[in-house]
Formats: sequence, structure tokens, C-alpha cells
Amino acid sequence: MARTLDLYQLIGQPESYRDDEWERAFLQSFVDAQVELVSDEAQKGPDGWPYIFVKTSGAGKEPVTRVMTWLSERGVGLAVNPQKMVPDYIFTYGMIWNFRETGQFLMPMTSEPADRVSYKKEEKWLFGAPTEKYLPQYVRRVLREFFVAQKLTPPAILVATSPNFKQTDLLVSLESLGLPPTADHPRIAEFIGWFLPMHYSIVLANEEGLPKFGLL
Repeated sequence: MARTLDLYQLIGQPESYRDDEWERAFLQSFVDAQVELVSDEAQKGPDGWPYIFVKTSGAGKEPVTRVMTWLSERGVGLAVNPQKMVPDYIFTYGMIWNFRETGQFLMPMTSEPADRVSYKKEEKWLFGAPTEKYLPQYVRRVLREFFVAQKLTPPAILVATSPNFKQTDLLVSLESLGLPPTADHPRIAEFIGWFLPMHYSIVLANEEGLPKFGLL
């Protein structure tokens, strides 16, 4: 049902109607829309991350695709219709640059998240620096600037890919993060994850026994 509705009909749907089908229809319609910038300055959202606020009003003159490209260079998310009690949609920075690179905001997960990950030599995992396609230079710059702004040293990273190329993990060196307590690992991964597409797998890893990590 949701696929036959245009953007304005979709955002008029009550929250109880907004399932996965609604989300797919909204994302497909939204990319062809024009929006009104509430401000060209990023605002802090309830989650603490920076967002540009836009309205899907009739006064909108900024094409969504142009806004997305602009945001992708700045490490900023997007909140749609924040004047409502609950915004119609929130785009993380990772969703935004994934759209720039692939034309999609959301992609299927390649594996289920795991509490612990090991890379056994006999499994013949492939290790190396991230490719430009996997982690573009402008995204790496945004991540480095985030860590510097937090008065932290940007971490060392490594990419692990399974022999069948069905699983790719972004490894972040725990040593380069100062060996934070295990209890802090989920929060750190969540912070980094906001900057990455939702289907990316992030692993906070000890460097021992792994190939050399490189600078972010």
C-alpha cells in the first residue's frame, strides 16, 4: 500500500503505519523531493549528534540530492520535519555518504553482530587498508576531525575480509584508543557507527597477532 503513496501522503501517515514498507517508500520518494532548510547551521539532536533540519513544505527549493552531497562533505546528519513532536525521519551521517556512493541509504546486513570475533589463520581471512570505495577519503577526514574535536588521537584501522568476500569487518585498534575498559566498547562502537553505513561491521580489536594497522 505504501508504495503507491507520494511523499506528502507518506509523511501524513500515523506512526502506527510506519513499517519497513513505509520506510522503503519514504526513502524512494524523498530523494526526488525538494526541501526547505530550517537553517544552514547544524543543530545538536537529542542523541547529541549534529543535524541539518529540513522541512518538506511547499516552500522547499533545495533538491534532496544536493543537500545529501553537501552534508556528506561535512559529517552532518539530516532531520526531516523536526518541527513535529517526532521528526518524520533521521538520517545518520553514515546513511548519507552511503547514498552518495551507492545510491542507497540502507543495505542488507552481511552478518549478525557478535559479542566476540576471532580471525583464525586457517580461515585465511584477507587483511589490508580500506579501499576508497569502502571508506572514501572525505569520510576518513570527517572521522579524523571528530576524534580531534574530542581531544582524542584518531585510531588505527584495518579491514578484514572473509575468503568468500561475504563478510567485511572494519577493525579499530584498541591500543590506539588507549585500551579502554571492556564496558566502554559498545559505546565507542556506537559512536564510530554513526559515521558509517548501518550494514558495516565494526570490531574493536587488539593488534596482537594481526597484520599491521594503518592510520585512519
